[in-house]
Amino acid sequence: MSAQEDQFPAAAPGPADPSADDGMTWWYRWLCRIAGVVGGMSCAFAGLWNCITINPLNIAAGVWMMLNAFVLFLCEAPFCCQFIEFANAVATRADKLRPWQKAAFYCGMAVFPVMLSLTLTTLFGNAVAFAAGVLYGLSALGKKGDAISYARIQQQKQMDEEKLTGAMEGQAL
Repeated sequence: MSAQEDQFPAAAPGPADPSADDGMTWWYRWLCRIAGVVGGMSCAFAGLWNCITINPLNIAAGVWMMLNAFVLFLCEAPFCCQFIEFANAVATRADKLRPWQKAAFYCGMAVFPVMLSLTLTTLFGNAVAFAAGVLYGLSALGKKGDAISYARIQQQKQMDEEKLTGAMEGQAL
């Protein structure tokens, strides 16, 4: 290896990279991140708007929404929190989570303020954050299979059923 190769290793994700085995394409990963950032902004603005009231449940839901915004920014866009010392550590730990874990976390965070105070502000403010969780959940399901592999599986099942029914007819006689 040359000195340049030692200094700049290959950019291809290796087996130690946690994001290499989740099956997400680069554009879908960016879509999820952008949805998380936009969800954080909507939670922050709607949470601030929700806090301008007299009702204590609305204030609690607004504070929770602003906390959701902070967590979404911390996990999806740590450069927005560059003056917080632990931001990069939290972001790397969040990147190691599987997509279904992020989906459950984001959807759970978005549902709680709606359960506290069911208003249009909490619904619309948490909708994009919930959508980010749904996008991560869809990525956890994996890719849709192609028609050729599906046909092979169906053919194999049919052959197995024919063998089974042939064996059963042989035993019945």
